[in-house]
Amino acid sequence: MAEAGYRALQESREEVVCPLCDRGIPPAQRDAHHLVPKSKGGRETAWLHRICHRQIHALFTETELQRQYSSVEALKEHPEMSRFLAWVKKKPDDFFERTRKSDRIRGR
Repeated sequence: MAEAGYRALQESREEVVCPLCDRGIPPAQRDAHHLVPKSKGGRETAWLHRICHRQIHALFTETELQRQYSSVEALKEHPEMSRFLAWVKKKPDDFFERTRKSDRIRGR
């Protein structure tokens, strides 16, 4: 257990870059995103900005993430996600704003 705590401490000190928006992620803004949702059997994760992670879940269902958007590249290519990323890239690394679910997702 002590080794896991040490690794977490080391990781929190290292600079981590969000693979979606290419900005550095401060430790307080890091979220681990399952590329394939955990509920769909996914295990692989990627560190993302909290705002980028929340935007993914505001736009896509878990089934869509599993079937169509299980890679960073696929997420970046989606038009709404691409528009969001162009906007957020201009913000400071520690920027955070509340994310609203899309009308399509809210209506489910």
